[in-house]
Amino acid sequence: MPKPKYLPCIPVRGTKVPVRPEWIHEVKHDGYRLIIQREGKTVRLFTRNGNDWTHRYPLITEAALRNRNTSFVIDGEAVLLGVDGRSDFNGLHSRRHDDEVQFYAFDMLVSDGEDIRKLPLSMRKASLQRLLTRRVDSIHAAPFEEGEIGPELFRAACDMGLEGLVSKHKERPYRAGRCDHWIKVKNRKHVAFDRVKDSF
Repeated sequence: MPKPKYLPCIPVRGTKVPVRPEWIHEVKHDGYRLIIQREGKTVRLFTRNGNDWTHRYPLITEAALRNRNTSFVIDGEAVLLGVDGRSDFNGLHSRRHDDEVQFYAFDMLVSDGEDIRKLPLSMRKASLQRLLTRRVDSIHAAPFEEGEIGPELFRAACDMGLEGLVSKHKERPYRAGRCDHWIKVKNRKHVAFDRVKDSF
């Protein structure tokens, strides 16, 4: 069984969303963290713990193969979207809907075969946008907002019943393991707040 070459950057838990202009903010989807690795005609989906889930989510694997770029690595979250457009973790966890699971990409580690982890997040985001310019169903670029809007965005996410926000310093490189320039602030009223196995 192939082993992952790329380990995920893991956010630290925070209680306040950063308000400075050098931070970007992404809604936290309630799903499973995955790294998609494509090399030629081979695609692998690796979990945060290094498990190979390539055959679990066919829509994601097929979408990665349809991309014109044949050598890339992207980081994101596998989610099952409910009829209201929100992520349905219980449905995802049940395994009954594996053939419907989609992917929200929020970072890029390799572009056109080149390792770009040392580049700042702002440049990696730009590379990711280029990769997904021609949107292929089932892999989406995760939306984000920049700057001091973070706390306001967090309140809006909580009002909508979402899991929370992940804020990231846009000038920092990608680093495997626990990292203090990624900060996750959870909605305390969300069912995921006390979940033992944190998927992000």
